[in-house]
Amino acid sequence: MQEQVEVPDMRSPQIPDLEMQNEIQNEIQNLSSQFEYACGSIIGRNHVFASKNNQDALRIILWDQFITAVVCDGCGSGKHSEVGAKIGSRMVTDAIADLVNQGLAISEPDFWDVLKINLLQKLKDFVAISNEDPESVMEFVNNYLLFTIVGLVITPSETVTFTIGDGAIAVNGKLTQIPAYPDNAPPYLAYGLYRPDAIEFEIRDRLPTAEVESVLIATDGIDDLIAVEEVDQFWQEDRYFKNPDAIRRKLSMLNREEFKPDWNKRELIKRSGVLSDDTTLVVIRKKR
Repeated sequence: MQEQVEVPDMRSPQIPDLEMQNEIQNEIQNLSSQFEYACGSIIGRNHVFASKNNQDALRIILWDQFITAVVCDGCGSGKHSEVGAKIGSRMVTDAIADLVNQGLAISEPDFWDVLKINLLQKLKDFVAISNEDPESVMEFVNNYLLFTIVGLVITPSETVTFTIGDGAIAVNGKLTQIPAYPDNAPPYLAYGLYRPDAIEFEIRDRLPTAEVESVLIATDGIDDLIAVEEVDQFWQEDRYFKNPDAIRRKLSMLNREEFKPDWNKRELIKRSGVLSDDTTLVVIRKKR
């Protein structure tokens, strides 16, 4: 999976000394100088055995005035769900960026209503390309466009985490695992193409940005990881933020097969990877 991170240079030119007060205020609101990120993704063991692709995707936008990141998990029964996850991660972060740049506050319920409407319109435009009969359109949606969303938005004043579907979130060290939905059928965003009232963004956390120390968002594949590892390492240990490939390497190490000798039985014992499902996570933390 190609991880997508955008860090545009939004810095202003040098400000004269007489405007030092404004410069200090800008620095306070310059989120890209306050926070750092780490991310990684690995294909699950079951998908390797089934010769499937990694159906997870992630994207991060780190600008001076806001930060947004999402992880998306494609529906396992879809033939090409990785397509929807990749499209979804870009589509959601771009739509959030557009609304924030327009001056809409994430604290307002209208923000999330407008976000949903805009995303459904983008999906409709995408589906329209197929130009097929209704039955074929539904098949196209089910095979390509079903994905869950776990995300965050950080502005100078407020931080929000949100979901459509399952996954996991940890804010300031408090981990919340969002369980699977009945019949393993989460309310995928694309279901809103048929019934817009059937899906809504669920706000999971809302707190002042001044109180934020760390935020982790992850797809549901992290459940296997939580069973064998302490996940607080991902926001506590500096190595993950110094090396952009460190998280992926850690996940890869956990998912490799190993053979160890049992000298008493005179045989080799095979240990399979511990991550059965695709696992993807993004960590944002305040710079130390």
